[in-house]
Amino acid sequence: MQTAPPDIKPCHACHDAPPLGFDFTMAFQPIVDMRDRSVFAYEALVRGRDGSGAASILQQVNEHNRYVFDQSCRVKAVELAAKLAIPCFVSINFLPNAVYQAATCIRTTLAAAQRFNFPTNRLLFEITESEQLVDKAHLKSIMAEYKRQGFQTAIDDFGAGYSGLNLLAEFQPDIIKLDMALVRNIHLDLVRQAIVKGTISVCQALHIEIIAEGVESEDELAWLQTQAVHLYQGYLFAKPGFEQLPAINWPTGSPASA
Repeated sequence: MQTAPPDIKPCHACHDAPPLGFDFTMAFQPIVDMRDRSVFAYEALVRGRDGSGAASILQQVNEHNRYVFDQSCRVKAVELAAKLAIPCFVSINFLPNAVYQAATCIRTTLAAAQRFNFPTNRLLFEITESEQLVDKAHLKSIMAEYKRQGFQTAIDDFGAGYSGLNLLAEFQPDIIKLDMALVRNIHLDLVRQAIVKGTISVCQALHIEIIAEGVESEDELAWLQTQAVHLYQGYLFAKPGFEQLPAINWPTGSPASA
């Protein structure tokens, strides 16, 4: 097995930490581009080795092991992405409170990408808006460092937390992912439509791409397509595949009229 060069070393918070104490793996869910019916990315979603959901793993994460867990998630995602020969972006969730210093903490990920021969320009990092942030300035520095190194960045679950547009005022990621609560039955809900239209307008002005997540019906898809949303994730297209890339169900319906 190829080893990382001497200048790529994990920071002491992870190198000196005790073993994680539990095992996990990943499932992968596609993010599709309806313009050409291609796959834009696969999101790596943590799962128990027995296939149990993320909650069974996350409930074991605490202040003592979150640094090792965050690094382990990145390595596992890159390892499986390489094994599955993912040809597009792999989207990895990260815990901002588990990053001491961005340029140092990213070294483990870079070493894994080199070890498993996965291109680093296919890495996309997501921060959830509902994640409790200890220091927004720290998060801003993390996102700036990731962008400096050429990684794509995203705010996940946008609209689910309390930061909302204030978070966009602090830094501008490449992508925001509309929370599924905003997407659910949006074709029937004028309030959600108004909120999403406003968000789309802001993102267009800031040159930020939008992913609508949690899309489950062709009616939801059709309304979003009228608003020039092109990227989608949800059960309408595919459920997460346990350690595999699931088959994609491409909807046959056409966009609804505006």
